[in-house]
Amino acid sequence: MSVTVTASAIVYRGAGILIRGAPGTGKSTLALRLIEDGGRLLGDDRVHLSARNGRIIAGGHGAIAGTIELHGRGLVARPFERSAILRLVVDLVAPDRIERLPEPSALTTTLLGIALPCQPIATMSPSAAMLVREALVAIWR
Repeated sequence: MSVTVTASAIVYRGAGILIRGAPGTGKSTLALRLIEDGGRLLGDDRVHLSARNGRIIAGGHGAIAGTIELHGRGLVARPFERSAILRLVVDLVAPDRIERLPEPSALTTTLLGIALPCQPIATMSPSAAMLVREALVAIWR
């Protein structure tokens, strides 16, 4: 089973991360922040997801592989990987949808029938990269 989604995806600290959100919520901006901190691009705008052996593999779209939108500059090239196993989904949402102390069920999502850790983050939050790092720490425990 596979699908192409409108999202950004990176490999950061050994984990594939899918960044979802409505247009203009900062998906590419967050991806670029994490790439500047040692991450590598998987895909921007169009990300291909496929379920294999209980895992989700993410990869970029061939026509735009290795490029990401830098708002105000256009498409820019960044180091990229062809594919990676998704370990985390980041959902960029309106600030009023973020709970201070989320229930564990709010930190899980399902893609292609597979449950994955999820980290909701307020749109354009200055603490977005920190929340991603903390979510990864929780995953690797």
